Amino acid sequence: MGAGVLEIVDDYDGDTYRAVYTVKLEGVVYVLHAFQKKSKRGAATPKQEIDLVKSRLQLAQQIHEKRNAP
Repeated sequence: MGAGVLEIVDDYDGDTYRAVYTVKLEGVVYVLHAFQKKSKRGAATPKQEIDLVKSRLQLAQQIHEKRNAP
């Protein structure tokens, strides 16, 4: 998803959980999405989840710009 957007993947009790966050906005960490991966068809993050992260990243960028406006 690009530089500054990171994904944490962890397995617990046979399930996989993911959290996606951004550190590319100075001084703030925005958690964009956290979810349990339910698909058994591979390790890739489903497109629906990626699309949600992208839209939330855009929203975080807008909020960050307003927050830091003079």
